[in-house]
Amino acid sequence: MTTLDQAIELGLNEKEYKETIKYMKRVPNITELGIFSAMWSEHCSYKSSRKWLKTLPTKAPWVIQGPGENAGIIDIGNNLAAVFKMESHNHPSFIEPYQGAATGVGGIMRDIFTMGARPVANLNCLRFGSPQNIKTKHLLSGVVSGIGGYGNCMGVPTIGGECTFHDGYNGNILVNAMTVGIVKKDKIFYAKAGSPGSPVVYVGAKTGRDGIHGASMASASFDADSESKRPTVQVGDPFTEKLLLEACLELMETDCIIGIQDMGAAGLTSSSVEMAAKDNNGIEIDLDKVPVRETKMTPFEIMLSESQERMLMVLKPGSEQKAEEIFKKWELDFSIIGKVTSSQHIVLKSNNEIVADIPLEPLANGLIYDRPYESNINSEAVNIPTNDDWQNALLKLIGSHDLCSREWIWQQYDHMVMGDTIGMPGSESGVVKIHNIDKEALAITTDCTPRYCKSNSYIGGMQAVCESYRNLCAVGALPLAITDCLNFGNPENKEVMGQIVDAIRGISEACNKLSMPVVAGNVSLYNETEGKSIPPTPQIGAVGLIKNTDNQLSNMIVKPDNQDIIILGTTSGHLECSIYAKEIANIENGNPPNINLEEELKHGKFILELASKNLISACKDISDGGIGIALSEICIMSNTGCEVISPKEKNICEWLFGEDQARYIIMTNYSEAIINRSKEMNIEASIIGKLNGKHLTINNNKISIEKLSNIRNNWFHNYFS
Repeated sequence: MTTLDQAIELGLNEKEYKETIKYMKRVPNITELGIFSAMWSEHCSYKSSRKWLKTLPTKAPWVIQGPGENAGIIDIGNNLAAVFKMESHNHPSFIEPYQGAATGVGGIMRDIFTMGARPVANLNCLRFGSPQNIKTKHLLSGVVSGIGGYGNCMGVPTIGGECTFHDGYNGNILVNAMTVGIVKKDKIFYAKAGSPGSPVVYVGAKTGRDGIHGASMASASFDADSESKRPTVQVGDPFTEKLLLEACLELMETDCIIGIQDMGAAGLTSSSVEMAAKDNNGIEIDLDKVPVRETKMTPFEIMLSESQERMLMVLKPGSEQKAEEIFKKWELDFSIIGKVTSSQHIVLKSNNEIVADIPLEPLANGLIYDRPYESNINSEAVNIPTNDDWQNALLKLIGSHDLCSREWIWQQYDHMVMGDTIGMPGSESGVVKIHNIDKEALAITTDCTPRYCKSNSYIGGMQAVCESYRNLCAVGALPLAITDCLNFGNPENKEVMGQIVDAIRGISEACNKLSMPVVAGNVSLYNETEGKSIPPTPQIGAVGLIKNTDNQLSNMIVKPDNQDIIILGTTSGHLECSIYAKEIANIENGNPPNINLEEELKHGKFILELASKNLISACKDISDGGIGIALSEICIMSNTGCEVISPKEKNICEWLFGEDQARYIIMTNYSEAIINRSKEMNIEASIIGKLNGKHLTINNNKISIEKLSNIRNNWFHNYFS
């Protein structure tokens, strides 16, 4: 096999191979090729998307750290900061669902505590193929078990997320994991190397052969032989990670650490390259000193292994003994494996010989591609047929896999561990108290509507940000910032590249208007199997702050007291791209609903104003399934009925199931004050009925809450039985 053949097998193309020779001024050896292939992979370098990612808004007065570190950081007051990020573990989870999902959770938690923050909440966004697909049941069960198994053992609550099904994910599921942590502002740590001569230390678990080629695999399309890639999936041990978490946080209370980096994608390669390059330094590593759990591991295997629960640190000279004592106490490996140099190269040694010597600049800065693209904006309207049979439509929708209860999933997660979670999963956002700070809490949500993105990625990207904004406002939280996880197919396809460009453009416009900068993110490309790409899925994770939990909102009513139900926002009855169109009319094409960013901003601020004055007892944003599903979920969760009258001039199904944006449904005993204030602000608001009884009653036609609840709660149980 020629060196070019080896390079291609590792994931480099011929042009990239020639670039390595240009930088090296010689033909690289196999270890050097492996390092280039990992660092130049899409997963590590963002070579197809970096040009466009630079257009995202990343700054605000409350942003402490934007993209470019392990995670983003925002100021939340009281000398505290929230640290958060979302990442993908799609390919590994399709090949080996339990370990793929588990190590995805473990990896994102390490990104958070690497920066000095204790993780306080996990969320996840799951996209599976059709329920009828032969693999879906196995993948769903394995992924949910893996997420629960790792997060529960770590003692970090999983407080929210998403799970949807579509045949567009039959050959390539998505598993996106998000973690949020809290850190003192004066105890934040970064991935940097400091001065030449500083010791480089390996801590955590030993290195094995699991996960080799993981970054490259995550940057390649699947084919009919994807199952053979099972050896590239990492194996996680949450109990070791729990020890690593506590050891790192204990060491961070000392003055020993200069810089610290998680060994995630590309393992020791990416962590060493990124740390040294941050300070324009070099790094030298003696591979014989790396703790390994298998015999005769080659330099290539040691550098490219993605074994879990490992960290790389640069310590202040003279502090090695103090640091080692802490890690030995926690029964973790601690080994000084090298030093920082001034060479601006990464130099690897084994058996007293140099086995790799590469300049850091091309590894750290990677390649940037300006790929050709074609926008995929659909502008052809589609008529969605309707009738007056709203009851059967509602029962079918609320019992469908798109809209049924996800309780089967979240019951497998410990959502109350640590004792700071407020409320049960199923609200608009997960909420966790800020420990030791009276009445303050973080609200966290994840959002994306792939069917909108497939039709129009620009509007779809914008809508994902807007829905996250609404979900935070709907619990009384001030939206602060987002992390993204951009899941797309093959960027070498002009249409897919167009989806990427359009989605980023939509995200950017919405973030600018709503003052929600992008502080962290992840791009997952080549999500395709045998040439068929997934639906574009630009996932958004958002964080907001509740300054006073006395003003927190919920969609779970306890005491109805005959309250009025108000719809805030304009309802035109947009059914194109809706779940009604998909499930009832069997039509999946058409245009998504329009987005009015001015209205989104104004309506969200209005909700927060009403919450601050305690004028709302409950709130819910209106999204998938429209008013009909929002009303049903409120009634089910509160076990309270409602009596509603629809506008006579509107088709009942369009009014109930249309998915117009910028809308909220609120319950209140102060409707007159709210309506008067909405008129002052030129916001459309109308009373549609009252909460009472044990039936969902619309225009005097009734469905019992018990019946709705039984249908909504049984899909997953029926699926697995």
